[in-house]
Amino acid sequence: MNALETRTRETRQKGRKLLAPYVTGGITDDWTDYLRAYQDAGADLIEIGLPFSDPTLDGPTVQQASDRALSRGTTVDGILADLAKLDPAVPLVTMTYANLVLRNGADSFCAALREAGVSGLIVPDMPVDEVAPLSEAAARHGIDLVLLAAPSTTPDRLRVIAGHSRGFVYAVSLMGTTGEKRDLPESGRALARSLTELTDLPVLVGFGVSRPDHAAEAARYADGVIVGSALMRKVLDGGRAEDLRAELADMRTALDAIAD
Repeated sequence: MNALETRTRETRQKGRKLLAPYVTGGITDDWTDYLRAYQDAGADLIEIGLPFSDPTLDGPTVQQASDRALSRGTTVDGILADLAKLDPAVPLVTMTYANLVLRNGADSFCAALREAGVSGLIVPDMPVDEVAPLSEAAARHGIDLVLLAAPSTTPDRLRVIAGHSRGFVYAVSLMGTTGEKRDLPESGRALARSLTELTDLPVLVGFGVSRPDHAAEAARYADGVIVGSALMRKVLDGGRAEDLRAELADMRTALDAIAD
């Protein structure tokens, strides 16, 4: 197992629910301070968005975050250079779109991720039917390619996704884009339970997890949660690293209460 999957499995085995916060790379000059804050707040892994001009799966908040990063001149190379200077205690997982991955070749892209200290990759617009070359390139460079499953995914396709994902399986809680929600969609519960019957990988629920009570609710039927838009909204509104540390610490507390 690679570093990401080793960590997710070990964390679950200890009875701890996984907390995976997201940040858009390059959103501010000091954007890596958010990574340190996440780690201090109890994150088990950190998802880093590589900004793309047409992020089809992202809702308005993450799109705005990507636009802000791109307007600052952020590039993939620049983000990876920033990450290479860090020595994180938790695995880093990048999320981006196929266009950026394939532009210079999947092998080159995965090699660059590994050199920067990244151990996982999410490419939401890469269909599982076409993922084999990227999966092979990722494996060559020690990168866990995390696949997504949605409530609309058919049982046969769900089985394929569960069998090919590495690190964890990303359970998309709703049909639609990312974003903050008032209530956590019920569709995520059925999906997570279906996935746990198909794979022994940890299953993490994302899309709509916005508050500590959402995290606690999802943790009752999944191995952990991914939190993105709620955090990026605070950054866009001027939230500092210490502000997000406090926000995430509350989610950590809620998850630990469920685990206990």
